[in-house]
Amino acid sequence: MTSFTIAKKLRELEKDVGTLSPMQKILLGTDGSVTTLLENVLGCEVTVHTLSQEVVPADERVAASLDISAGEPVNHRIVTLNESESGKALLYASSDTPLSRLEPSFKDDLMRADIPIGRIMQMHQIEARRELDDVKACRAGTGISNILGTVRHEPLLSRRYRIIAGGAPLITIRETFPYYNFSDEASVIVEAPARIHMALIDMNGSSGRVDGGIGLSVEEPTIVIEAKQRSELSVKGDEESARRVKKTAEKVLAALGVKGGAEITLHHTYPEHIGLGSGTQLALATARVLSALYRPMETREIASIAGRGGTSGIGTAAFESGGFILDGGHSFGPSGEKSDFRPSAASGGVKPAPVLFRHPFPEDWQVLLATPALPEGASGKAEVDIFRQHCPVPLNEVQALCHAVLMQMLPGLVEKDLDLFGTAVNTIQGLGLKRCEHSLQPPLIHDLITTLREAGAAGVGLSSFGPTVYAIGDTGMQDVLRAADEAMKETGGTALLTHARNCGAHVRVAQGIN
Repeated sequence: MTSFTIAKKLRELEKDVGTLSPMQKILLGTDGSVTTLLENVLGCEVTVHTLSQEVVPADERVAASLDISAGEPVNHRIVTLNESESGKALLYASSDTPLSRLEPSFKDDLMRADIPIGRIMQMHQIEARRELDDVKACRAGTGISNILGTVRHEPLLSRRYRIIAGGAPLITIRETFPYYNFSDEASVIVEAPARIHMALIDMNGSSGRVDGGIGLSVEEPTIVIEAKQRSELSVKGDEESARRVKKTAEKVLAALGVKGGAEITLHHTYPEHIGLGSGTQLALATARVLSALYRPMETREIASIAGRGGTSGIGTAAFESGGFILDGGHSFGPSGEKSDFRPSAASGGVKPAPVLFRHPFPEDWQVLLATPALPEGASGKAEVDIFRQHCPVPLNEVQALCHAVLMQMLPGLVEKDLDLFGTAVNTIQGLGLKRCEHSLQPPLIHDLITTLREAGAAGVGLSSFGPTVYAIGDTGMQDVLRAADEAMKETGGTALLTHARNCGAHVRVAQGIN
């Protein structure tokens, strides 16, 4: 790339991730040593930590970059560049070097020592130049996010270049670093987990309490949102999500008494009204990112400001702590917190329900989420009408549901008895408001639930009003995944295997390099 081409690529990159700092532009466009640049800017020694190194056959892409034949052996090395004192990983790099072009002494140093490649070349007095051929933005996956200390789906900046020596490519290198590591200004980024809503417990109300919920936080999908202080409020994201974020942000800024605003960027989200709590998680993530930017608040306080948790406390508790959650609902009656049956979205002003029981979900149990491409689940006026038409539910069904939860679901969870827990999941599908929710589903949902049970899942249920169906199991879940894909072949849809998330939302504060 010429310097003009690099400048053009960087301008295009800014359209995707936002303004790049001078340091970020230098790191992405330099034809010199990144290790030396980092040491000069940070004022500390930068060390190399080798994560893996092995000799592998070159694939087509690597072979083309190195001008060698596919299958030729290359040394594939993955390292991080770290601050020496703190050990903080600054940058992730992978390199490929054809063994046929290495002198034995160079090869020995490359393969056995945690030394930057540039310094190895200096030690061996190799004359070379760097040739940049790619600059891009990407998103952090689980592996690299753990290494770099980011949240998943956080924006990363990446470049690929070749080291040319003796007229031939000696090494091809891909370097990647978090966008916020070398920014000029402070920012806050929040990753909020999706949740499965298994059931509302008591939609009869004769006990003097109503609602109550059971649910589970899951690792995927997630919402990732970021904010920086600004004099005015602006939101970047898809049109509908941006509208929802802005509405919540206005409430939160007013409650905080902030006269300024924020630049909010929605980096990753998932569809609303599919039964996985997108509305609550997006509202809470928006409130959290602003409170972290201006004034720290407890989760229940931001939930009240954002108007969430007025019926089910599962979404709020999933955001706060993750895991399996049982909440205690609300007082009910003329002098209670609630005097009629309403969903959370229509229960503004009602504080989130108290969490009565929270327990880590077994890490070896897998969770399948199958979402057919069907009309969205109930929301808005339609959801309000369902509560009005189907509540109160028969007291005997509430009692049976409570029995299944108390004597099957909770013991199954605590004792890690998957069959007992799964039996409870299957049982509660035919009780209380959950039975009514099932009655409103199209035939495909009923068929999908039956298919997943027959494929070997221990427990299968409808999350909230659907259309997402969840299945829980341990071994054999690949068979359940294939069964889900087959069942949704005609309508389309998504199916993913994930795990429970036993912690709440992740909050990362980046102070910038100044």
